[in-house]
Parts: sequence; structure tokens; C-alpha cells
Amino acid sequence: MSDFRSRSKPSRIGAPTAALDAALDGTSADPIRRAIWLDALDRRLVPLLPPALAPHARLANVDRRRLVFLVDSPIWHARLRLSADTLLDAARSIGLDVDDIVVRTSTQPLRPAPPEVRGALATPPSAVARDTLRSVLASLRPPEGGKDEEV
Repeated sequence: MSDFRSRSKPSRIGAPTAALDAALDGTSADPIRRAIWLDALDRRLVPLLPPALAPHARLANVDRRRLVFLVDSPIWHARLRLSADTLLDAARSIGLDVDDIVVRTSTQPLRPAPPEVRGALATPPSAVARDTLRSVLASLRPPEGGKDEEV
């Protein structure tokens, strides 16, 4: 019979947590820590925006006493400026010493569209595709005699 206490623990070499610990070790990890901190701030501040604006805005940086947001079109730039007071109050309430918001406009989407949205944006089928589909469906219907013939 084996003794459970004598077994050694399994090695965790190569485990994702070990890689993360190694990446966060030392001063070279400062950019990684900052990115994690900015992402956490983004998750706290963006939900406070109006629902139509939130998917189009992202916290990019905290530069001295300014929050820097990135939006994906000029229309959202203007709408984010209108929400500046709300964001500043929220940022101050979580301990940030900020007094201004800078908004930058990107030429690319900030977040990729979810898969179900991508399918909804697809173009409708062409006339040729619709006609082909109709003919295939017609060939699958039973003959007009009323009963299927056995072959």
C-alpha cells in the first residue's frame, strides 16, 4: 500500500501562472503592470458611459492629471466630451487625481465585433444564389403525384 504523504507534488513548470509570475518579476514588468492597471480602470469607467457610446470608447492612458480616451469615430469623440464630467467624477471617486479628459479618434475599431454581429452584417445573397437555392429545394420535394415512389 502506498503512502499518500510520500508522493511528491506535480511539477508546475511551464504552467501559465509561472509564466505570468516570471513576466511580472522585476522592473521589466512595469509596462505589463501598467497595462493591467489601465485595463482594470477601463472596465470600471467605460460602463458609466451612455450605452450607445460605451462600445465605441476605451481608456487608453492616464497621463499626469488627464484621462486619455480613444474612440472609433468623430461622432463618438463629441459624445464622449459631453460625458466628461461624469467620467472625471467617477475617476476621482476611485482615487485618481485627474482634472481633464483628452479624446483621440482612431481609424480602426477599438474591439473586434462579436461573431453573432459579424454574421448579421453579411450582405444578402445574390439573385443567382437565391434562384439556385430555390431549384435545389424544389428538387428535394416529392413528385406531384402525392406519394413518394420507391426505387
